Amino acid sequence: SYQRFANCYRCFYKLQPEVTRSIYDQFIAQLQTSIKEEIQEVKDEGNLEVLFNSLDKIVEEAKNQEEPACGIPEEDVRSSLVPYLLKHRAYLRKILREKEEENRKVAESVLAGRDRIAELQRLIQARKRAWQ
Repeated sequence: SYQRFANCYRCFYKLQPEVTRSIYDQFIAQLQTSIKEEIQEVKDEGNLEVLFNSLDKIVEEAKNQEEPACGIPEEDVRSSLVPYLLKHRAYLRKILREKEEENRKVAESVLAGRDRIAELQRLIQARKRAWQ
């Protein structure tokens, strides 16, 4: 938005707001032109217009069909997704086991550190009593 643009160039906007607006308008115009050119270039390179027309034709022909052309969509998706999801679940379980083992080792380390601190505190107290 223009307001965001003006906020980015606040000092310049305060000095010359009309010039800032002009720069913004030119920037937007050039950006729109550039985007349109890029889209047209992609359409031309990929022969997309012909492909879109053929896709429209297929969609129109499919409207008259009662049954899906490739089977039941839910089953088709399920048959391709289930193996992937099972594999991913196995991977996540492996990572979970590794993290749990890591956490167990860290917890042991923390407990050992606490024991060491407690031992040092007892030693300090004993030496303090002996000194007194």
